Amino acid sequence: MQLETLEVNDFRNLRGRIDCGKGLDILVGENGQGKTNWLEAIYLLATTKSFKTSKINEVVRFGQDLATVMGAVRASAEIVRDLGVGIQGNSKILTINGKKETTGNYVGQLHAVLFNSDGLEIARGLPDARRRFLDSGIVAIHPPYLQTISDYQRVIRQKNSLLQSATAESLPLEKIEELLLPWNEQLISLAARIHRSRVRFVERLNGAFEKDLFGREEIAIRYASALEGKGDLSDYESLICERLKIRLHAELIAGHALIGPHRDDLEITFNGHDLRRFGSAGQQRSALLLLLIANLTVFHSQRGEYPLFLLDDLDAELDYPRIGRLLEFLDGKTQTFVTTSKESFVQKFGQNARIFHVENGTAKIA
Repeated sequence: MQLETLEVNDFRNLRGRIDCGKGLDILVGENGQGKTNWLEAIYLLATTKSFKTSKINEVVRFGQDLATVMGAVRASAEIVRDLGVGIQGNSKILTINGKKETTGNYVGQLHAVLFNSDGLEIARGLPDARRRFLDSGIVAIHPPYLQTISDYQRVIRQKNSLLQSATAESLPLEKIEELLLPWNEQLISLAARIHRSRVRFVERLNGAFEKDLFGREEIAIRYASALEGKGDLSDYESLICERLKIRLHAELIAGHALIGPHRDDLEITFNGHDLRRFGSAGQQRSALLLLLIANLTVFHSQRGEYPLFLLDDLDAELDYPRIGRLLEFLDGKTQTFVTTSKESFVQKFGQNARIFHVENGTAKIA
């Protein structure tokens, strides 16, 4: 999988085209010139999402109606696909070889893994960041899982709405149970699929960690179900069915669903210690990179190719010795895009890279 060309128009401050290198691509320039925007454009092309905003209309250049990101992706020696994402208002137009496609058909044509400062929420933030990390990794190797997550979120929204209205209307318990039954049946089936997929993915990640990349630093992860200690997790469907009955009153009081994988977490330990509570900032950065590299490895083991690796402002997060070991490890594996504001970074690591100078949103080969 390789991104050969990227053409952007009216996406934030960007206009123009770049011809990407096969290995390391370095985007260098002063702050505020658009380096990260180029990474965001690549990420959008791969995932249909921005990593900077949930309001997709914000990516359209001020005063314009339409932003476009187009890329030629080499899937094999014989196959090149032209991907496109258009943003108009709050709508996205996805195309493959000029033909409009649904998100389900589009996702999986190109995959990218991102490292940036916001990604540190995986290591030190709330559980939802870690759940999103797991789910995005699963979608990358099994795109239909995206529909499972979407369906589950829809069921949770509907159940929450019903719980709130049932409480407001003071409906009898028997009536509430009757109304909840079809939603809980869907929840059980979808939750079981999500639980199995996440547990299996965590097992694969644990088997893919690079133990010596950053020295004597060991990372381990464990999927932590909110139903641990409540019964037999190996019979997840029976267990969640039982807990839904037991916790009905609690859910009515809370006004939202309390049972399901939307309450689960990913435990991360670094050198045997809880990373979120006891890890230093440097350890959290290293752990995040090791997680992402394991993600690359799992993707490769399942798909036979590597995704793109996007590293934003890398030298602000890691020292040069660690960067050197990281880039050496990635060499010959991934197509890697790195942003930096330091010419010293280019001088040290740019010998075999394609270098783009970014100014006012335009990227020109050095």
